[in-house]
Amino acid sequence: MTSSKDAVRVRFAPSPTGYLHVGGARTALYNYLFAKSRGGTFILRIEDTDLERSTEESMRMQIGDLAWLGLDWDEGPDPVTLQDKGPHGPYRQSRRAGIYMEHADRLLERGLAYYDFRTDAELEGLKAAAAAAGAAHYQIERPNPLVPLAEARSRVAAGEKAAIRFLIKEKRDYVLRDLIRGEVTFPSDMVGDFVIMRSNGMPVYNFCCVVDDALMEITHVLRAEEHLSNTVRQMMLYEAFGYALPEFGHMSIILGSDRQKLSKRHGATSCHEYNERGYLPEALENFVALLGWSSPKGDEILSRGQLIEQFSTERLNAAPAVFDEQKLAWVNATHVRALANGELWERLKPRLEKEGISVPEDRAWVDKALDVFKPRMTTLLDAVALFRPLSDAAFKVGEESRDVLGWAETPKIWDAWESGLRGHAAEYLSEGDFQTLQDRIKDAVGVKGKQLFMPIRVAIIGRPSGAELKELVPLLPKSSLLKRVQEARASL
Repeated sequence: MTSSKDAVRVRFAPSPTGYLHVGGARTALYNYLFAKSRGGTFILRIEDTDLERSTEESMRMQIGDLAWLGLDWDEGPDPVTLQDKGPHGPYRQSRRAGIYMEHADRLLERGLAYYDFRTDAELEGLKAAAAAAGAAHYQIERPNPLVPLAEARSRVAAGEKAAIRFLIKEKRDYVLRDLIRGEVTFPSDMVGDFVIMRSNGMPVYNFCCVVDDALMEITHVLRAEEHLSNTVRQMMLYEAFGYALPEFGHMSIILGSDRQKLSKRHGATSCHEYNERGYLPEALENFVALLGWSSPKGDEILSRGQLIEQFSTERLNAAPAVFDEQKLAWVNATHVRALANGELWERLKPRLEKEGISVPEDRAWVDKALDVFKPRMTTLLDAVALFRPLSDAAFKVGEESRDVLGWAETPKIWDAWESGLRGHAAEYLSEGDFQTLQDRIKDAVGVKGKQLFMPIRVAIIGRPSGAELKELVPLLPKSSLLKRVQEARASL
């Protein structure tokens, strides 16, 4: 090992089988925060040995989600080229087969592993027989006798298929001092001889995880609770190779609102989905950080810098965390409202353009519009509905306006509305100007209430109900208002 004793090196090691789940995002975030809080190194390693489920497309999807969250890694595949950066590559397990086989050979040579030529059907038969005999916890029995190593290698070289199993020489308890859960004891009879290399030549998770963590000099492993049961096998392998055991911390499970394990039935569960729904990456990060960790200052809204400053494993909680969508919405709305108008506008523009919404972009107009709309936005997606009435391209007199179009007073109100607009000197009406003009129309035409307001609303937004006109009108230039009343008249 070349690392300094005190140098922190952590990793996030996803399997590329789809978009990044929020649980995976939390694991990545905690490792990232731990590394940055300790001046350490954050590594991305791709665990793609499941040949049937792992794809390069999924890897790019997950890397894209990590990049969106801003969790930049110091070593691992480049987010654009996918080429390795760092001295401990390859960082994709599918490209490390030779390394794993070399380590398996070490164990074979020392009698700590053996080739198992039994077929899947034979092994299933042994399990079924044990179940029929009433065995509650069956472990695969060791072949007797074992095939001598030289003979086994000859048979494999001749084309026979065989898995490689780790040979457990001594049955004893293993004790883990978990950073989050305290002392955890794994009973001596918890596992039997386990596979380290499949018969297709690919390593199993526990084996390649140990080899990679050791060679990449990982000092701390923060991971999901579901991996706790894997740890005893990994402890055996570390001991067999003589590698130093990293410190482990197994994080709490994440539950949905029904207190069942979070899954797709609870709604969005991937970072990609939350991005699509208009959530800010810093808000999702803030919220996810609080799923099993708490600020020592009691803060609920935290920036990246504050998270790094305050993060420590001592504040990680083993109790299940509940994914509260309402709290996420509140956290996101708080982050949205904290953004400067210029920054918020840059994030909104792509979404508005995607929806064909065209509005002025001069700074004064943008500030004025966002001062009105920002307090009503929970996500960036909310801006679409808020800004749509301001886009001339989106203006259309809808079917719901048919009754209003048939009122006898409607053409008179529109005539008065257009005349008032033409007589207004400035390009924009203030809220006061709009109220004054409505009062003039009321007096001139002799109507009030919905008989007055609905025709004006149709002439402005194409519908008899909807957005608050006193807020919209000051954001619409006189030229747009005139164009719209003319379009409305054409629909009579």
